[in-house]
Amino acid sequence: MSDAAQPTAAEVRAAAEAVKTALDRHLAAVERRSGEDDPAVYDAFNQLAAAAEAYDELLYDRYDEVTPFEIPGAEDSLPPYTGPEEPNALSVLIRRDYAVAEPQRLMAQARRVEAADEEGAGAESSGTVHGALGLLFGEFEPDEIASRHKEFGLEEGDSTLWVTAADEAPDPGEWLEAPFEQADPQRVVCRFDVSAVFDDEFDDGIEDEDEPVDAVGMGELDEDLDEDLDTEPDLDEGDDPHEDDDQGDLGDDAEDGAEGRDGDERGEAARLEAGR
Repeated sequence: MSDAAQPTAAEVRAAAEAVKTALDRHLAAVERRSGEDDPAVYDAFNQLAAAAEAYDELLYDRYDEVTPFEIPGAEDSLPPYTGPEEPNALSVLIRRDYAVAEPQRLMAQARRVEAADEEGAGAESSGTVHGALGLLFGEFEPDEIASRHKEFGLEEGDSTLWVTAADEAPDPGEWLEAPFEQADPQRVVCRFDVSAVFDDEFDDGIEDEDEPVDAVGMGELDEDLDEDLDTEPDLDEGDDPHEDDDQGDLGDDAEDGAEGRDGDERGEAARLEAGR
């Protein structure tokens, strides 16, 4: 940055004073707040965040220094709740992102579904990634796909769940054409996010000893099991499949067992006689 474009020391000082003023206003709003979601506190928070961000930028441009403050972005917070105090209905909005990491595995799983569906035989929808996705998400529940995503050749991305309040339940079929069009952030009762961003923040490089079993390995075991089940020994005509080569030995063992039981019975009888 050239010297002409740099902010002046007076501009940096003015930005610092703006932060002090915004800080005082935020504290006053917090002290006077009427409830947990007071809009005055929310507005004061945004003003303080904007003033701190402006000061941080000017300080860096002028003196190549930064502040210790981390300004949360708009995506990290929700506006104050303005929905009904006692909701009569609610909607659960879920979004999960996946990357198609292994298209061949995805289509192979779809072919299994297609082969098991007699009505869908010959449709060959599993020959494309688009068709395979339609088959799998039509066959399995989203929660099951989430737990078995590696088995389907998918790589898990970010996900979020919003629970939004409503005054009354919508009529059947009312929102099916645009299911997320009326998602109002101000009616979010609670929200749960899962993101790789959080992993980057808290991951210290320590491997998780309780890592779950890889679903891909389970799928490969299933394939091996299917092959073993399909492979049966050939029987010559006239052979009895229930005949055991060791049947004679088993018969001898049975006779020995019977003799042992008879001997024990005779010994027990002799002991009883001696007692009398």
